[in-house]
Amino acid sequence: MGQKMNPLGFRLGTTQRHHSIWFEQRKCYSEGLQEDKKIRDCINNCVYKNIKIPSGVEGIAHIEIHKDIDLIRVVIYMVFPNTKAGREKKKKIIKELPINIKKQINCRNRKLKIDTPRIVNPYRHPKILAEFIAGQLKNRVSFRAAMKKAIELTQTKKRGGIRIQIAGRLNGKDIARVEKIRKGRIPLQTIRAKINYCSYIVRTIYGVLGIKIWIFGGEA
Repeated sequence: MGQKMNPLGFRLGTTQRHHSIWFEQRKCYSEGLQEDKKIRDCINNCVYKNIKIPSGVEGIAHIEIHKDIDLIRVVIYMVFPNTKAGREKKKKIIKELPINIKKQINCRNRKLKIDTPRIVNPYRHPKILAEFIAGQLKNRVSFRAAMKKAIELTQTKKRGGIRIQIAGRLNGKDIARVEKIRKGRIPLQTIRAKINYCSYIVRTIYGVLGIKIWIFGGEA
């Protein structure tokens, strides 16, 4: 079962939790889902509008939304270079986000709070790593070299592990295929294992490639 299901959904309630945490009546449940989608789309548009080719150096690892009766709390795990330009870009985005989100959703009786915690090792987040690989593939770097470089960036510990899979017309071949690379343990059947998972689509001149990444960070 662990090989077929999404690793995050398989572990909900044990080592994983939902990225949207709120309660709503059955009548208004669909409205809450649409509101979540508007918030996430607004954040992605605001962050990625100035990023032409995602390189893994800057981007969004993931977004969490917490809703109470009078408060909407959005936690954005963002990564930007630790340079003057990167810090200025991050401040500009944080300043624009509340205005843009309030335009998309109804916040009359609710306050909006946005948190952007610091990420110590961004390459331990599969989405950031997938964006790095996507940037390499768009620059026509060999997929094998991109996967090996991605594994080096994760700085995998002995107790952890990583698995990367790329599928599609690799290197422009006529027949699509799947290539995998792994380092360390990836116990997908173990529910108490903390596994971060991401599936990412990258569009190249040869067509669409699919990237899947599993990162094992120990057991609970």
